[in-house]
Amino acid sequence: MAMSKRKRQKDRLSGSEIARFIDQSLLKPQATESDIIKLCKTAIKYNFYSVCVNPYFVPLCNALLKGYDTKVTTIIGFPFGMATKDVKVYEAKQSILHGADELDIVMNIGAAKSGNWDYVGEELSEIISTTKSAVHKVIIETCYLTEEEKIVATKIASLFGAKFIKTSTGFGTKGATIKDVKLIKKIVGDRAEVKAAGGIKTLSQVLQFIKAGATRIGTSAGVEIIKEAYSGI
Repeated sequence: MAMSKRKRQKDRLSGSEIARFIDQSLLKPQATESDIIKLCKTAIKYNFYSVCVNPYFVPLCNALLKGYDTKVTTIIGFPFGMATKDVKVYEAKQSILHGADELDIVMNIGAAKSGNWDYVGEELSEIISTTKSAVHKVIIETCYLTEEEKIVATKIASLFGAKFIKTSTGFGTKGATIKDVKLIKKIVGDRAEVKAAGGIKTLSQVLQFIKAGATRIGTSAGVEIIKEAYSGI
């Protein structure tokens, strides 16, 4: 019995380990500077991997997090990916200039649904190739895609250099699912990683997504998740 208990404790990730999977997000349009300052202070306290904010707040986060391990993530073409290619490229370049470390890029969903995969690939290629210093996560917004479209989108994103394939914006009709994370991971293998996002609120969900193959978790509930982990629930 004692050995079984020790094994469970060894297999379970600690709160500090889980924190390094988390991109703590604050993307609501009514977020204020005070909210962002609080976000960054919390991220420092719990040592989250990154904060994920709208581009407007990148300079503030960059200043607040300088010297700490927490990175600055921002979003490109959010939430539908439907801005023109030139606009998204400019937004990405400006975000890097202002201090972003990582870019969560929304694939052009309308182009994908129209079967215009050449455009999707060309756009991602240009964004990624012109912001080489960044870590790139491509959001394919799985809730709007068929199974075949998920496969094609994942292959294209990884082909053009995405380090992560991200399931969702959190603003669609549905967030991450275990099935989608497993599918994406099966496709990319060791060539890319998977970020699960959208609707992730509990420690149990985080652990399930990590087990399914996710190496990054996007959530606005990071504090609650870490507190749950530290409580041993």
